[in-house]
Amino acid sequence: MKYNEIRKTFLDYFESKGHKIVPSASLIPNDPTLLFTVAGMVPWKGILQGTEPAFAPRVADVQKCIRAGGKHNDLDEVGFDGRHHTFFEMLGNWSFGDYFKEGAIEMSWELLTKVLKLDPARLRVTTHETDEESTEIWRKVAGKEAIRLGDKDNWWSAGDTGPCGPCTEIFYDFGADIQNEDDRWVEIWNDVFMQFDRDANGNLTPLPKQNVDTGGGLERWAALLQNKVDNFDTDLFANLIHATEDIVGVKKTAENTPSFKVIADHLRAVGFAIADGVIPNNTDRGYVIRRILRRAMRHGQLLGHKGALLSKLYPALITEMGEAYPELAREEKHVVEIIQNEENAFADMLQNGMKLLDNEIPKVQNGVLPGEIAFKLFDTYGFPLDLTQMILRDKNIDVDVAGFERAMTEQKERSRADTKGTRTLWESQTQLSATDDHFKYEPDDNMTSKVLAILREGEFVESADVGDNVEVALDKTNFYGTQGGQVGDAGELTKDGVTVMNVSEAARVDNVVIHKGTLTAPLSVGDEVKTVISSAIRQQTTRAHTATHLLQAALRQVLNEDVEQRGSKVSPDSVRFDFRFGRAMTAEEKQAVEDLVNKWINEDLPVSHEEMSLDDAKKRGAMALFDEKYGDKVKVITAGDVSCELCGGTHVYHTGEIIKAKVNKEKSISSGIRRITMSVGTLAE
Repeated sequence: MKYNEIRKTFLDYFESKGHKIVPSASLIPNDPTLLFTVAGMVPWKGILQGTEPAFAPRVADVQKCIRAGGKHNDLDEVGFDGRHHTFFEMLGNWSFGDYFKEGAIEMSWELLTKVLKLDPARLRVTTHETDEESTEIWRKVAGKEAIRLGDKDNWWSAGDTGPCGPCTEIFYDFGADIQNEDDRWVEIWNDVFMQFDRDANGNLTPLPKQNVDTGGGLERWAALLQNKVDNFDTDLFANLIHATEDIVGVKKTAENTPSFKVIADHLRAVGFAIADGVIPNNTDRGYVIRRILRRAMRHGQLLGHKGALLSKLYPALITEMGEAYPELAREEKHVVEIIQNEENAFADMLQNGMKLLDNEIPKVQNGVLPGEIAFKLFDTYGFPLDLTQMILRDKNIDVDVAGFERAMTEQKERSRADTKGTRTLWESQTQLSATDDHFKYEPDDNMTSKVLAILREGEFVESADVGDNVEVALDKTNFYGTQGGQVGDAGELTKDGVTVMNVSEAARVDNVVIHKGTLTAPLSVGDEVKTVISSAIRQQTTRAHTATHLLQAALRQVLNEDVEQRGSKVSPDSVRFDFRFGRAMTAEEKQAVEDLVNKWINEDLPVSHEEMSLDDAKKRGAMALFDEKYGDKVKVITAGDVSCELCGGTHVYHTGEIIKAKVNKEKSISSGIRRITMSVGTLAE
């Protein structure tokens, strides 16, 4: 039975048992504690823990998962055995306060032995040592005497306190000829019974609503149903490996099998993650996907292949899995373009980094590359530690991992010290008067300012030269310094009609606006310069800020009046808005919010910018933004009859200038606090 048949058989069976069939949730979880959806229960965590209402009593799905980051990390094992994967599919059926132990066990056994026709003699079951009920059900349903195990093997909990309960697992015997017990007896199903609530003293109280959480790995099911010991010998992986052979021009052998396994596995993780919206970068889940992609590229090189690899293989992934996951084909152009960009960048990185490595290898003593060299490869050229280890493994050279980690820790500490130190240094300049920045609302490129201070590499200097990275304070400026969630302006400082500094960001330390950037000509304290902001970036930021006000108004209208802002970040054409709300928004609610914001944009409502006393603003009914401090005089931004807020940021004068809005994601970031992101203007289009 092939993968597509197994998925269909599983879902058809549970649909016949009254389950609502739902598509896989995204690999990007609605859980700030996780980088990826690492298990089938992640999308249902709120329901299972009682913080969200159940939309159906019985549900079944096939959930895509990735385990390759943080504590859920199988990456290093992938390719060197037949069981580990970075991406995998989890079959699951769920009872939200409906059937419990007997129903779950009966359906598990019926599907495995009656529908899939597995030999009952090759199935072994385990139960928790205290779970007499499940043990007796197995005797009645299957005539099986369960193996009784302790908490380590057969008890599930959400944490030290909260929902918990026993579980029962089913193992398949792959045959006595397999010497390794872990490879012979493979877990293929787990029924978790969320039965109790555990308090801080360890006391267990039966839950008023008891749930069932089950899971089975599709890759393992495919192996046993196709009489394969190794998951990578099943039809899906065999076809991906054949496609890889065609591209690299090399056939799979016993020696190069790990590389073919790595490429086939990593293609799935990279392709699905990017299709779900993960962009490879140097932080969090983006870094994990970049690392996986580069690991696959390196294994392609070990096979003698140069150039693009995963981007050429992506159509094969669509062929194998596109029927079950239509997003693969729908996002093909986008995914292939991103992978190609990463492959090109990796080729450049590898070429430059290998020059350093080739120069250091002859200096290696006692077969160990110093940790600081491995860190330099990482910090300067983007070499993950495991890539360096992989390259050196063939040369019988190890890496001083402890030294690498020390260098990493030292760099992080320097970075923290530099960040804190910069602010401290500016705060120490008590002679600096507050920057006159009231010009920021109506920028005038003919305004002349005087340089009051220059900070370079942690030291205040009288002058700096071309190429220096500096921070500059002026007596007055039309740059908006980062404040109230709005990012600072970018632009230039000019002198005598010539650009002397490219300003990447205007920041704020107390009442002093700091211009950060790189000098393109010499600059000294006392020089007179003109402040020229980037009008394009300012325009993008102002429309994003006004859109933030419309977003809050829409959330209050669609959800309820109790929605309160708990923070925001306004970037060019991008909005991140945190608010107090007790549950996840539905797809319909998110669409309603987006539609309402766009309705107000299309109406081209006037946006007034008024300065008044705080008392008058309160009488007007203006809303105050979260955690903002206001003086006696405040600025009130009013958009038609939709929104009226105290705000010191920059804004458009008509809502039509925003062009368009698009709600992207909504998730929990802490208890009772949600985060929603929205693109506006050119990004929304």
